[in-house]
Amino acid sequence: MRLLLVEDDAMIGEAVLHVLRTEHYAADWVRDGSMADEALRTEQYDLVLLDLGLPKRDGLEVLRALRARRNSVPVLVATARDAVGDRIAGLDAGADDYVVKPYDTDELLARIRALLRRSAGRGEPVFEHKGVSLNPATREATVQGTPVSLSAREWAVLEPLLARPGVVLTRGQLEEKLFSWKDDISSNAVEVYIHGVRKKLGADLIQTVRGLGYLIPKQ
Repeated sequence: MRLLLVEDDAMIGEAVLHVLRTEHYAADWVRDGSMADEALRTEQYDLVLLDLGLPKRDGLEVLRALRARRNSVPVLVATARDAVGDRIAGLDAGADDYVVKPYDTDELLARIRALLRRSAGRGEPVFEHKGVSLNPATREATVQGTPVSLSAREWAVLEPLLARPGVVLTRGQLEEKLFSWKDDISSNAVEVYIHGVRKKLGADLIQTVRGLGYLIPKQ
């Protein structure tokens, strides 16, 4: 999954970016509101972690502009503004959740997972389909109850497909979930990781839809 971190404090930003990448999220980091607005206009993200007190453009402005464009990407506001009025303003501007600094990183990750589940239209914390199970909280994968070791990139390509059985994702969409700005992308990267998943979980789990992309069948 690809996340955008919007945080102007260098120490906090570096720490949170490290945590996100350790959890195998493809994460981009911008440090002011103008850069955040540009990134959200030009890139596709699965979730935005948004500070409010930003240089150049306030986080609430960025959020309101995002929702005015009818972009429904989940937004988790993470800010030092702790007054009840600030929380109400953030939620009413279109935030999906609100956490006050200093926050516990484990709680932050749990909130991120919850928002990603909700955006996928799922309530259960574990993805299960056709005998395959993924637990985002523990990063455990099993097939018919047997643990399977997936690389970070194999997990990243499988999770969005398993979250939405029957939905075709193009190679470009999967690349967006796999790679952040800092990553070099080879032309056949998605195919390589799809092949790795099929080898470990079964050749029929992920189907190729010629000319369109990949999907996991509903049945």
